[in-house]
Amino acid sequence: MNNDLHIAVLYGGGSAEREVSLKSGQAIANGLIKAGFKVELIDTKFHPLAELSDQNIDLAFIALHGRGGEDGCIQGALEYLKIPYTGSDVLGSALSLDKIRSKQIWQAINLPTAAFVIVEKTSYQSQDAINILAELGGKVMVKPANEGSSIGMAKAENVTQLNSALQAAFGYDQQILVEAWIEGSEYTIAILGEQALPVIHMETPREFYDYEAKYQSTTTQYHCPCHLSVEEQQHVQQLALQAFKATGAKGWGRVDLMRDLSVDGIENQWRLLEVNTVPGMTETSLVPKAAKVFGLDFADLVKEIVVISLAKQAV
Repeated sequence: MNNDLHIAVLYGGGSAEREVSLKSGQAIANGLIKAGFKVELIDTKFHPLAELSDQNIDLAFIALHGRGGEDGCIQGALEYLKIPYTGSDVLGSALSLDKIRSKQIWQAINLPTAAFVIVEKTSYQSQDAINILAELGGKVMVKPANEGSSIGMAKAENVTQLNSALQAAFGYDQQILVEAWIEGSEYTIAILGEQALPVIHMETPREFYDYEAKYQSTTTQYHCPCHLSVEEQQHVQQLALQAFKATGAKGWGRVDLMRDLSVDGIENQWRLLEVNTVPGMTETSLVPKAAKVFGLDFADLVKEIVVISLAKQAV
């Protein structure tokens, strides 16, 4: 590994997850500097991407969350500029960010995910809420198709709540995923190359693992080891790898899933939620927590992502 590499950490941007991205980018830059690399922080909200061509960048480390960073846009721009970058390519990024397309792919290859309905802003009528609730068991989760960090998400268990949640979600997206409510615990599995890292179990006193639980609350608990049996952990790790590869994701990322306690049998209980191709990377984020249990400190983790990314570019 050549530690003389000039790495540009792309962070900030203009998505709804800008504040989280600023923290991730700064932490990544600190880790790369500790690992011995030459690092430059670049906020893409203010820095024209075309200028990167003149800055002798050896690798772009993408720390942009949400739209513009995880949807294939920045990946396509970097490919056009012939600048190597971390993580998934254009297709893998776009499919992974889109919760609806991800679930359709998983359904097609028989990977477990909760029942759902797609709602279009242009055609939705308030009376449609009655049929949606009836089809999905009376309690649902509303999710904008292309947002992360639980932005725009809400629980609904009656017509009034569902219509209110959908109207709020339409402020973020034209297509909304309405998913059958899963009564159970949430887990996450970091992916590093071909390796699924130790499983993390998240617990929050809130109704679900929302933005506040992720970034603001002091009551959220993270368990790693996660108290699953060895067999269960191996099962969900394999499931996460399958889900990750199915959307075309590459390099590194994170897969979120829940254990549906209304269903008997270990293998039948799991429900895939989403793939994150640029997950949070502050010192206290989920991927670094799993990496630490795996035996990698933060500097080792970002260095390994660089190694994996350069190997991908060489293929």
